[in-house]
Amino acid sequence: MTHPAQPKASHFINGEYVEDTAGTPIPVIYAATGEQITTVYAATPAIVEQALSTAKAAQKEWAKMTGTERGRVLRRAADIMRERNHDLSVLETYDTGKPLQETLVADATSGADALEYFGGLAASLTGEHIPLGEDWVYTKREALGLCVGIGAWNYPTQIACWKGAPALACGNSMVFKPSETTPLCALKVAEILIEAGAPAGVFNVVQGMGEVGGALVTDPRVDKVSLTGSVPTGKKVYAAAAEGMKHVTMELGGKSPLIIFDDADIDNAVGGAINGNFYSSGQVCSNGTRVFVQKGIKEKFLARLAERTGNAILGDPMDEATSFGPMVTENQMNIVLGYIEKGKEEGARLICGGRRADMDGYFIEPTVFADVTDDMTIAREEIFGPVMSVLDFDTEEEVVARANDTEFGLSAGVFTKDFTRAHRVIGNLEAGSCFINSYNDAPVEAPFGGVKASGVGRENSKEAIKHFSQVKSVYVRMGDVEAAF
Repeated sequence: MTHPAQPKASHFINGEYVEDTAGTPIPVIYAATGEQITTVYAATPAIVEQALSTAKAAQKEWAKMTGTERGRVLRRAADIMRERNHDLSVLETYDTGKPLQETLVADATSGADALEYFGGLAASLTGEHIPLGEDWVYTKREALGLCVGIGAWNYPTQIACWKGAPALACGNSMVFKPSETTPLCALKVAEILIEAGAPAGVFNVVQGMGEVGGALVTDPRVDKVSLTGSVPTGKKVYAAAAEGMKHVTMELGGKSPLIIFDDADIDNAVGGAINGNFYSSGQVCSNGTRVFVQKGIKEKFLARLAERTGNAILGDPMDEATSFGPMVTENQMNIVLGYIEKGKEEGARLICGGRRADMDGYFIEPTVFADVTDDMTIAREEIFGPVMSVLDFDTEEEVVARANDTEFGLSAGVFTKDFTRAHRVIGNLEAGSCFINSYNDAPVEAPFGGVKASGVGRENSKEAIKHFSQVKSVYVRMGDVEAAF
């Protein structure tokens, strides 16, 4: 009997599933049990060629449709995605190991929100008229052409939609390469778009590792690359795209600060720290993994945090009572366990967790370190797992300087009842996606992205439209032309 997560084939090109078993086999492992549930095959050069040539050809016709027509397709896709939310959430859980309690409300739903939002925006993508006496200039917003999307393994459905929806709204086509760790969900996004009326070839999915990504990024037919991934990967992809003068969006990692002042509501602050460190078992790029707590409330905060962390339910991700899932792979689990050992070695105080959980699958207990100092490895490097570092601070000025002392700049959060201070501190933090008395909200209406090493460009909101389109300006002279001779 085939596994319920078994895809019809490895790739989705030109409106249909395509298989080529000559490609490198990619085992799909269910993180909750460590079992292999299916296999997909990396794209061969022939598959990559098929996807790119198809997408290039389909783009012209798609761009000729009106924005209203394109928007209608995206909005229909959003409706289908919502209708199938349960099945898509189960697939997301098989793909990532995230608990169903989480995937039911955070993954396909977020993907549907993006399709609906950009579907609604598609008809509004107009230019402007610039009067210059009797002459004038008009501008047009045009598609870039063929876009490549490269996904990360933590939000496979959401990332496919966060990239695909604005790209398609603007009249581009896309070839999307999911992470080899989570290859299943993007295929369903492609299938749903076709069902919703997208022309064949407008959104294609090919599987593979870095080699396939490299072939896509360096192809001269590609006009834009949008990557979600780590900083080292981002630097490589950005450099490769620059060779061909391609447009890029880079959504990379972080080591974001979450600053808790001593007037903060303790339970809300603890909730923010839990969301910013333990949601998706800590596998979120914007996580607030450096939690700076003002000394006056430090022990009270730690006591409440330990108590609430003890309420996490580790178990079968398909059981909706489970609130904390495994790491996505055995390798990722081992990386995170290595960081936990470093934290212990370097003298941080372990408050809770700190071990692999005694169960099947790649589970690590939610882990909190206190008395962390700025120079410790766990306070400098992105761990991408359920490891929270709690640091002490005295003054606002001091904490802002320390919070900014990092190569990263994706997110930042502040908890305080003093709103003047909240806005002042956020104003002084070097980060792109920020929160006041909250953490890790990512509505499609708001721009998402980082500064410094955390990336370039923005996803979501009207900002994303700017990154998937370009402006043509046309000068119109109404009178005679003067010339020197």
